[in-house]
Amino acid sequence: MRDAYHEELDSIGDSLVEMARLVGSAIGRATTAILDADLKLAESVIASDEKVDELQHELEARAIALLARQQPVATDLRIVVTSLRMSADLERSGDLAQHVAKLARLRFPETAVPRDLHSTILEMGQLAQRLMAKAAEVIITKDVDLALQLEQDDDAMDLYHRSLFQHLMDDRWKHGIETAVDVTLLGRYYERFADHAVSVAKRVVYLVTGEHADEIGPETSVEGA
Repeated sequence: MRDAYHEELDSIGDSLVEMARLVGSAIGRATTAILDADLKLAESVIASDEKVDELQHELEARAIALLARQQPVATDLRIVVTSLRMSADLERSGDLAQHVAKLARLRFPETAVPRDLHSTILEMGQLAQRLMAKAAEVIITKDVDLALQLEQDDDAMDLYHRSLFQHLMDDRWKHGIETAVDVTLLGRYYERFADHAVSVAKRVVYLVTGEHADEIGPETSVEGA
C-alpha cells in the first residue's frame, strides 16, 4: 500500500513537470504567433491549453483522493498541498500563453506588435520560456539554490516590462491607442507568466525546506536549510 501511495505522489510530480513543459512551449509558440501574425500557430496554442486544464483537473482529483484515503501528515501533506498550489500557478500560466495567442488571432492578418518593439517582445517571450523550463527543472531536482535564482532571473522581465511602458509614454509614439492597449496587455501577460514560474520555484523551496523562500537567502543550500 505504501509503495502505491508513493508512486501516486511521484505521478503528481510528473504531472507538474508535464504541465510546466506544456506551458513553456505554449508561451514560446504564442510569441512566434504574435510576432509573425501566424494564425495557424495561434489556433494551435489556444487549442493546446485544453490539455493543461485536463492535467490540472486530473492532478486535483488524485491529490484529493490521496488526502481522503491516506490522510498524509508532515512532509507528505506538504507535498500534496503544495502540488495543488503549483498546478494552479501552471494552469494560469497556460491561460496567459493562450491570451497572447488570442491577441494574435484578434489582430490577424496584422500584427499586434509594432516593428520597433519586436525585439523586446521576442526577448520577453524567450525569457518567459526559459524561466518556465528552469521551474520544471526545479520540480524535478528539488534544487533549492536553483529555485531561489529564479526570482533574480525575473528581474530581467521587470526591466523589459518597464521598457515597454517607456515606449508607450514617449511623445514619439505613433502607433495609436489600439496598439498601445495591445502592447500594454502583452507586457502584462509576460510579466505575470514569469511571476507564476517564480511562484512555482518558491513553492518547491517550501516543499523541500518547510520555510518560505523569502525567509532564506540564495546562498542557503538544502543541507543548510
